[in-house]
Amino acid sequence: EIDLTSGNPQPATRNFSSFVQHFPPTNPRTMMSNANLASRRNDAIARGVGVMTQVYAERALNAEIWDVEGKRYIDFAAGIAVVNTGHRHPKVMAAVEEQLGQFTHTCHQVVPYENYVRLAERLNDLVPGDFAKKTCFVTTGAEAVENAIKVARCYTDRPAVVAFGGGFHGRTYMGMSLTGKVRPYKKGFGAMMPDVYHVPFPVGLHGISVDESEAAIEQLFRATLDPNRVAAVIVEPVQGEGGFYQAPVELMRFIRNLCDEHGIVMIADEVQTGFAR
Repeated sequence: EIDLTSGNPQPATRNFSSFVQHFPPTNPRTMMSNANLASRRNDAIARGVGVMTQVYAERALNAEIWDVEGKRYIDFAAGIAVVNTGHRHPKVMAAVEEQLGQFTHTCHQVVPYENYVRLAERLNDLVPGDFAKKTCFVTTGAEAVENAIKVARCYTDRPAVVAFGGGFHGRTYMGMSLTGKVRPYKKGFGAMMPDVYHVPFPVGLHGISVDESEAAIEQLFRATLDPNRVAAVIVEPVQGEGGFYQAPVELMRFIRNLCDEHGIVMIADEVQTGFAR
């Protein structure tokens, strides 16, 4: 149990009863139910926006969530790998409060601001490699992937993209086309974007080796797709939707060498790994 009420989190010294007292439950007389909210949600929100649980959060702290009925849960999802410092970390709360006291939104493309630039500088310093880096901030992983494909196509003046089976790259049309799963992402949506090709991702559990994945790419380039038409190869260093599978180092080196040989842009989709999420 960690005390997050100070700027320097330390093991909690107070007992759990005082912890709960610090975050008292909702007044039962005004408490909403999960069932009631689920009914309201069904009436108000489009069915396309799915949810994984029927637990409606009222408040959260560190690794715990309390629902509208006062029940307490351990949060293993963390907003899908987003709340990496826990809910309501005091440093995060202080930074948000400070920023709200200055301004909320200007649109950086219209009126830029220093902390946008500073964050890009910090991220660039963290990225490995002895070369200059630049950052582009976007809202979603799908948007990041779409822009990566646009950059690759514009830079190479080529149209084709190679992706991997079991991969997930978003729910927009290009992201959906790159995704290597039919259900639940592609079924019922008709033809996908053109010039997108898939090869098997090496997963020992499914009987696919690195050699077989590499051979599939080589066969694709021999029989179906001229490598001089390929703008990018996109790969997840760690797949999330296909199962939590780490890309073998040998595969990543093969892709890097292949891209260098044919002038192809290599895109590492790290949204599922949590980096910059």
